[in-house]
Amino acid sequence: MTATAAEPSLRAGTLWAGCVAVGIAQIGIVLPAVVNGPIQAGLHASGTEISWIGDAFLLPIAVLGLTFGVLGDLHGRKKVLVGGGLLMAVGYLVAAAASTVPLLIAGHAVAGIGAAALFQSSLAVVTATTPEPRQRARGLAAWAVAISVGALIAPLLAGVLTEATSFHWVFGACAVIALCSAGLSAVSVTDSSAPQGRAPDWPGQAALALAVLALLYGVIQGPIDGWESLPVLLAFVVGIIAFTAFVRIEARSKTPLLRLELFGVPAFATAAVVAVLGMFAFIGGGYVLSIRLGVIQHETAMGIAWPFVLLQTVPLLLGPVLARLLRGVGPRRLLVTGLLALAAGQLWLAAVPVSATGLVPILGVLALNGIGFVLLVSGLTAAMVNAVPVELAGMASGAASVVRDLGQTLGPAVIGTVALSQAAPVLAQGLAGQPAAQAVLAGGGPMAVAGARLGPRIDEIAAEALAHGYSVGLVVTASTAVVASLVAALFLRER
Repeated sequence: MTATAAEPSLRAGTLWAGCVAVGIAQIGIVLPAVVNGPIQAGLHASGTEISWIGDAFLLPIAVLGLTFGVLGDLHGRKKVLVGGGLLMAVGYLVAAAASTVPLLIAGHAVAGIGAAALFQSSLAVVTATTPEPRQRARGLAAWAVAISVGALIAPLLAGVLTEATSFHWVFGACAVIALCSAGLSAVSVTDSSAPQGRAPDWPGQAALALAVLALLYGVIQGPIDGWESLPVLLAFVVGIIAFTAFVRIEARSKTPLLRLELFGVPAFATAAVVAVLGMFAFIGGGYVLSIRLGVIQHETAMGIAWPFVLLQTVPLLLGPVLARLLRGVGPRRLLVTGLLALAAGQLWLAAVPVSATGLVPILGVLALNGIGFVLLVSGLTAAMVNAVPVELAGMASGAASVVRDLGQTLGPAVIGTVALSQAAPVLAQGLAGQPAAQAVLAGGGPMAVAGARLGPRIDEIAAEALAHGYSVGLVVTASTAVVASLVAALFLRER
């Protein structure tokens, strides 16, 4: 039985399974925000290692999503959906058992590969199961709501389990949930495929993965190894060469991973630039908030979780009016408003003293960031899909996912690099005459000093240095959001 001929009960089962799958994938994106602090304290992770833990999950989503879409079209979306859930479960089991940071990063990377499969295949099965326009609109709305629900559940799940047990159990619980998702998909999903004209672009996929991985390595390791060190310089060279090769491969491929002609459409190219800058600003700001709460202020797990719960509640509250806003004011005004709200919220957070703990001092920050996020995502999706003819809408949607995910991946890496580069000299100056603390700083960086708990005075110096560094990071994210708003206001033309 094909998806278009599915009985109502089978269609409902497919929709439920697709929504559960994408919600679980989204949990993995939000999860590090709550457990970064406990991981740093429990495994004595450095600042660069914390960046790698988050990016290990985000990187596969950014570079593998389109390929999983092709594999689903060729071999059946149900297989990819089930396989993605199983792969997430394996990765999370490795992370749950990890006693070292490298093993935790490896497990998180495997889970990220599974999440890349879930994001693409869940949307594909929902679309294939709802051929009528009204049904499809409802299905897509449910899929989008599931993402918000996943983002809302993640901090609560992480906070409760970390306080009751340890962060290892958070990953174990995610493994169980991923297994349940795979089982639900195996039982409930009506399979579908669309192999006509589809073929994997393995050379393009390899070039894109190598380019992003090499550039991330250079950005994250630069402050530790030195910007002039051979591995860092080599990483940037490899990244540039691989990206150039990717562009050449895609231009010549009969079945390219990414249709470069889309970027020849001025409105689409402008929206793509706004997507990278905007998602970089949002995720970078969220990363700073997690470090502030967990590493600098040493909040409890639930103390870290509640701000992110409130932040994710705002998109759910605004969801019912988004369609009317898109029709009434248009994507460009939504983008400009959302980006300026992000910038205002992050500058506000930079101005809040690190000694001000609890929810009350940052309630306005959370509201502005939540409003900014929901307006940014909805405006971007509409702008990029509306920029091209209707027959290219699916292709534009896939390209939009790539550029949004690229911005997400760059956020923690770049902002972590900026913050630690600013914090290290301030901390070194403050630790003059403290040989034990200086040795910790030399070996593990500013976060290692903050986690070592070497005495009240040294803890205070470390907190002030890190607060300074991450405040500079917030200025960078806010400035990026302002630049993106100007690009949208000046160059984005709506159809």
